[in-house]
Amino acid sequence: MPPIPRLGTPLSPSATRVMLLGCGELGKEVIIALQRLGCEVIGVDRYANAPGMQVAHRSHVIAMTDGAALRAVIEQERPHLVVPEIEAIATATLAEIEREGLAEIIPTARAAQLTMNREGIRRLAAETLGLPTSPYRFADSLAEMQAAIDAIGLPCVVKPVMSSSGKGQSLLKTPADVQKAWDYSQTAGRVAHLEKPGRVIVEGFVDFDYEITLLTVRALSAAGTLETHFCEPIGHVQVNGDYVESWQPMAMSPVALQRAREIAQAVTNDLGGRGLFGVEFFIKGDQVWFSEVSPRPHDTGLVTLATQRLSEFELHARAILGLPVDTRLRRPGASAVIYGGMDEKGIAFEGVAEAMQVPESDLRLFGKPESFVKRRMGVAVANADDTDEARRRAKTASRCVRPVGVPTGS
Repeated sequence: MPPIPRLGTPLSPSATRVMLLGCGELGKEVIIALQRLGCEVIGVDRYANAPGMQVAHRSHVIAMTDGAALRAVIEQERPHLVVPEIEAIATATLAEIEREGLAEIIPTARAAQLTMNREGIRRLAAETLGLPTSPYRFADSLAEMQAAIDAIGLPCVVKPVMSSSGKGQSLLKTPADVQKAWDYSQTAGRVAHLEKPGRVIVEGFVDFDYEITLLTVRALSAAGTLETHFCEPIGHVQVNGDYVESWQPMAMSPVALQRAREIAQAVTNDLGGRGLFGVEFFIKGDQVWFSEVSPRPHDTGLVTLATQRLSEFELHARAILGLPVDTRLRRPGASAVIYGGMDEKGIAFEGVAEAMQVPESDLRLFGKPESFVKRRMGVAVANADDTDEARRRAKTASRCVRPVGVPTGS
């Protein structure tokens, strides 16, 4: 399907309608970017009042893994573009929608299917494209996982094939960790009723110096051909598989950067379509290993709200609409996560003014209706002359923000 030939006016017969499947903090920023370009945006998520729903023109609450429900809402709204923002979606239905020409799936239905679980994308990268990855095996039971660990060796990492943000992920160092890791992998249950619910990937531990996210954009040129653009690499720290801080640019050797770009282009060319992809790598010196890819904005890319002329969300919006992109860095910067710190509904935040007194800092409070101890409820971003100072500023600002419970009825 060709890109949108022109942009209409929201809530009118000429409207350019875009449906977001997933309305978390990343989806919310994409919706805002699309609305600034005059799009009419429909938000869909599994729970009411999700962050993106709070800014969308309309919203729907459905189980997005229910193919019939997903088809019904697409047929009701008739969007021009359907933009998955999470993995847990009935991707077979998206493939049907794409084949029927009912809507364009961003970037493609095949990309959504391959990246929904780690098996599809790992086999594509390692077995089809021949790219360097950590050693890996898949397992459907504790016994199979133990056999995989015996073959790969310790230390290793165990991840559910269908989860995100570190859910169900464990680093195993000794044989005593195996049962606990298996049990934890089975708690990543938002897609547990789908095919191979207990399936995990066992990955050999890579002795890397650091990790990066390379935001890669497939967008149309002035001549109407697809071109690949790269943002400056983003360094990040993860704890239990979940990002806690990121910074841009990440210093790396020219050889490693060029190799990462080559791998990112190979993967995204194979997935096809238009839009922004978050490609993750392990780096050691000049060595580069492919880790994962998300066909959508990446959580570590929240730093681009402060660092780039166009954030990753604006780049995604422009690319999917067939508009020109600009990946230039404006100024070094960093981000640091603000956690909920408690299991509560309707929390409030203190220390916001204090956080904004940190030089060149800013906040995004996501507006999630329910807090958990380790749920990402906001992020602090900051700029500086170098990333070390930007990281200090972002972490200082994030520590100033104090989530507090709100008494019932207040």
